[in-house]
Amino acid sequence: MKAERDLRLDLFRGLALWLIFLDHIPSNSMSWITIRNYGFSDATEIFVFISGFTAAFVYGRAMRENGFMVGGVRVMRRAWQIYVAHVFLFAIYLAEIAYISQRFDNPLFTEEMGILDFLKQPDVTIIQALLLKFKPVNMDVLPLYIVLLGTFAPMLWLLLRSPSLALALSGLIYVLMWWFDWNFPAYPGGGWIFNPLAWQLLFVFGAWCALGGARRLDRWVHSWWVLGLAIAYVLFCFAITLTWHIPRLGGYVPQVIGDLIYPIDKTNLDVLRIAHFLSLAVITIWLVPRNAAWLKLPLFRPLILCGQNSLEIFCLGIFLAFAGHFIFTTISNRLGMHILVSVAGVSIMAAMAWFISWYKKIERRGPGARPPAARPGLAGGGA
Repeated sequence: MKAERDLRLDLFRGLALWLIFLDHIPSNSMSWITIRNYGFSDATEIFVFISGFTAAFVYGRAMRENGFMVGGVRVMRRAWQIYVAHVFLFAIYLAEIAYISQRFDNPLFTEEMGILDFLKQPDVTIIQALLLKFKPVNMDVLPLYIVLLGTFAPMLWLLLRSPSLALALSGLIYVLMWWFDWNFPAYPGGGWIFNPLAWQLLFVFGAWCALGGARRLDRWVHSWWVLGLAIAYVLFCFAITLTWHIPRLGGYVPQVIGDLIYPIDKTNLDVLRIAHFLSLAVITIWLVPRNAAWLKLPLFRPLILCGQNSLEIFCLGIFLAFAGHFIFTTISNRLGMHILVSVAGVSIMAAMAWFISWYKKIERRGPGARPPAARPGLAGGGA
């Protein structure tokens, strides 16, 4: 019997896509409603964890039923699809930025969006982009996902046979990354904004949860004292982030705490960020049970559809975010315009998700049987 789809995964992945879109628009006042302003983690953690969960759920079944080769090929096929989408996104995104920069005589766009190296050395930069080393602003998540999924098959095989060993191996890679300061090289210099050797831990943990780990943690997650710790940590993170926005409150934070927690590294997925995400996850599980009736209400359908078509909606969000930045820069940067652009962008994403889902249903249905009047030999026939 096929397991019923957990709508919470689609709902929160869709929410993560909306939050990423709002955060990707520079100076967007509406980004104040996103979680990054009230804690240590942000929508990226949600997206990576759920991506690992769904990857294990989908491809784990294929590997279990058909063996490592078939399951591995399916994983690599999906990674290739995402890579192709990334290449197309890169080309169109650069064309969009370059066109608007020249059309409106504003070269600052090319500098802000990180494509000056492309304009100076397009041949070298394109090669580096194909190698996932060169990434314009806001295009760091897909390369991370490509690497995580492209290297996932051996880890999935191990997860199916020894989940605890697989999770321990992932944790070891994470520790060694911090110890030896490992990262993938980027172009023209430095390392990846999202270090795959760090973020793989959250991806693998999501996969581990999908393959039975969530059941093992169930009694802990539903413990009152664990919930209390999660709430206390979320409140602590909120208090610390308030000092980022209201500097005078920083004087109330003891020096020893500041020395312990700073810097909170996003590139290498700081432990404090992981703990904040896990605390939010615990609270969410308490507030949103799997069988919650309200998940099927029409109000939440747009979020769920966006989550079910995450690749297409993420790519669309990249274009819309730059369009919003262009509008703020050239037309108006007032609060009313921020609200209008943000609502319009989210609405476009929801509409596109609905259209994609509708088209997929049509494709799955197939051409179907033609009506009797249109069948060969029956057209024009009488009684």
